[in-house]
Amino acid sequence: MLLDIFDPKAPPKAIGIDLGTTHSIVAHIVDDKPTAMINCDGTALLPSVVHFGRQGEIVVGQSAKSYLTREPQRTIQSAKRFVGRSTADVENDALSVYQLASAEEGTAKEVRFDFGDRSVSAVEVSAEILKSLKQSASDQLMSVGGAVITVPAYFDDAQRQATRDAGRLAGLDVIRLLNEPTAAALAYGLAHKQNGTFVVYDLGGGTFDVTVLLLDDGVFQVKSTGGDSALGGDDMDRLIAEDMLVQMGFAPHPPRPPEIVSLALVAARAAKHALSEAPQLVVELPKKGGGQLEYSVSREQFDGWIAPLLARAKKACRRALRDAETDIADIDGVILVGGSTRVLKVRSHVAEIFGTEPLSGVDPDLVVAYGAAIQAEMLSQASDEVLLLDVLPLSLGIETMGGGIDKILPRNTSIPCGAKSQFTTYADNQTGFEIHVVQGERELAEDCRSLAKFSLQGIPPMPAGMARLEVEFHVDQDSLLSVSAKEVTTGTEQSVEVRPSYGLDDEQVEEMLLAAFDHGEDDFERRRLADARVEASRILLATQKALEADADLLDESEGAKVEAAVIALDEAIQSSQKASTVQFAIDEVDAVTHEWAGRRMNRAVQSAIGGTRVGELEATVSQARGVEAHLKDHRGE
Repeated sequence: MLLDIFDPKAPPKAIGIDLGTTHSIVAHIVDDKPTAMINCDGTALLPSVVHFGRQGEIVVGQSAKSYLTREPQRTIQSAKRFVGRSTADVENDALSVYQLASAEEGTAKEVRFDFGDRSVSAVEVSAEILKSLKQSASDQLMSVGGAVITVPAYFDDAQRQATRDAGRLAGLDVIRLLNEPTAAALAYGLAHKQNGTFVVYDLGGGTFDVTVLLLDDGVFQVKSTGGDSALGGDDMDRLIAEDMLVQMGFAPHPPRPPEIVSLALVAARAAKHALSEAPQLVVELPKKGGGQLEYSVSREQFDGWIAPLLARAKKACRRALRDAETDIADIDGVILVGGSTRVLKVRSHVAEIFGTEPLSGVDPDLVVAYGAAIQAEMLSQASDEVLLLDVLPLSLGIETMGGGIDKILPRNTSIPCGAKSQFTTYADNQTGFEIHVVQGERELAEDCRSLAKFSLQGIPPMPAGMARLEVEFHVDQDSLLSVSAKEVTTGTEQSVEVRPSYGLDDEQVEEMLLAAFDHGEDDFERRRLADARVEASRILLATQKALEADADLLDESEGAKVEAAVIALDEAIQSSQKASTVQFAIDEVDAVTHEWAGRRMNRAVQSAIGGTRVGELEATVSQARGVEAHLKDHRGE
């Protein structure tokens, strides 16, 4: 009899996990090569499906798929599309069979699936998939160490945090979140083969990512990334399923029986796979009211249905190349990732876009998991053989007075990264700051996505402009953001780990980028107007205070001119819709107060020499500078 003998002192093995929309895979390194591990279903691909039984039982994988047509509302598939998102974010999908818990019933704003007797979050669904993968790894390795889990390049902070949370719920030590395109490049071993520029075309079950990578002597630098969350195998399935339902006699709008909808989706997925092998498919489906229907679909029909989806993919590819400042002729290779790239039309479409046949040396279903395993092994051994440099998909910044944005970390900055920026107080005796962290490319905060708000209190009263607020952003290797704020003169400090309660999907990111391009000129003018109004308000306040303190230093003619300029400035702030008009009013105040400011400064100095304490002198001179100080700042002197 032969026995497997395990070394009880063997160190835990690091694993890589591709937590996918349709399938999930766990892999590790054997003899310096990545290998996918066999799961509880006896295959490498674990269907990302979880059934929650009425008696509390939980079924994962292939066994759970049998419940899709029996109890579809208690059987969750494609949970990745819901991770890190709120109920309000989830689109009104005519083919959805799930009941979602209301915002009051759910925790925070996250999506929760309501089964009547209980509700579960998308994070919990993902955790069950990860638990199953971990168990498979433990059965074969005896001891599992850290895990690298892959995520779409466009996953935002909330979605990444949700993925980490799912890993923790599953009992995994998540040592790194790795972007899927970067994982694919690692799996192809490009770091050991050649330098050059490569495109990763990742079309999975629920998301599409396209990434331009520059490889230079073992350094992977992401030059740009793009994508579309409404472009995946699931969306192709829906197109076929919708046609099936209409042919079966069901109206194109809900309500439709969940069991019938789920059956159509299962049949549609099988049809999609079959059309990659045969030009025509005929399948029997139940008709509404009884009987059977012979449903026929051709590859030509299917190709026509998915053409609009592939057109959007092409648009995202061109945008990624433009962002990377790269021509198609400069691309050294295209890597296909995701089971949906098996569709023949997709492969020919990729070849048409880039003018070259894509690389096909690694199974597109396994390539991401292989890359995750390679990265996990490198991290567990503290290897610096390969350096990965990913980028931010959108700019990060804070809202400034007037509603503008100071972009502290611009889009496409390599991560991990950090940056600081300094700000000051708007009003005298201001004792706190409100910090509003935003994400996006537009010029005004109201047009960008709010990530977090926090306050810094306990600032000693000072004249406007004397306090110094230093804001620091830090994005770690998992693209998770932390923000700290410190008042420099006092050392008062506050920090926050940005964990919004819902996420931003690929399509929303694309919409934000398109909106930034489409509204660029208008946004810039609105930003100029907002900034001009803020500056004008500062000058108006300083001038009014100066009139209260030193009006006697003006003769009658000067006083009338200053008063008229102040009224005109106030009117410009309140009613003008052009920055140039506000600027003209500021310049008028500058012209009529310049000499008066010099007299005020002389008075302040003479008063100070008369015995005023140093602290009072600083405050007096600061106030005396008043209008002139603001105007000099405005002029950039």
